[in-house]
Amino acid sequence: MPPLRLACLLLPPLAFACWSGPADAQIKRCTGPDGKSIFTDRNCGDVGATDALPRPATGSPQVGGKPYARGCSRNVRDLVYELTAAIDSRDTNRLAGLYSWSGMSNNGGYAVLSRLDAIANRPLIDISPVLPAPQLSVDAGGAVTLSGDVDASEYPGAQLRRAPVALRVDQGTGGGTQRTVFGLRKYMGCWWLTL
Repeated sequence: MPPLRLACLLLPPLAFACWSGPADAQIKRCTGPDGKSIFTDRNCGDVGATDALPRPATGSPQVGGKPYARGCSRNVRDLVYELTAAIDSRDTNRLAGLYSWSGMSNNGGYAVLSRLDAIANRPLIDISPVLPAPQLSVDAGGAVTLSGDVDASEYPGAQLRRAPVALRVDQGTGGGTQRTVFGLRKYMGCWWLTL
């Protein structure tokens, strides 16, 4: 057999034997010196980058560099924190996750979601608690009592320890401020917002 014909017959099988194919190539995600992602099939150090940190699982946003895994707000302080974070990040879905949706119709839900979207997209100025007014009462013996955790003789200078009944949210608009008052509802051991 002539050498040219032999080379033509052996070349295709030899080429397939030497070809590693795309299944063996691994793409790596690296972080460049400027912080941008670099995708390469080489080692990260070969392209002047470092190994990228593993990304959080899909659907888990980051808060302060840590994965955000929210449960319900067990106290009003946690609810205020979550409300602040939702507005600061302009995240309507996160804000909607703080809302008490139970018993709401579809049309009512769409109306509330539209309001929440507007709230989430305005810059936050302040969130402050709305406290209930103290209740003075006189019993049959003529003694004055005051609602809250304080002796009536210390009123009006005493600081009452009362749970807030609402949260007042002040936000900036193009020409001034916008105020929204969220009611508070405790349900299933968690605090929720209402409008």
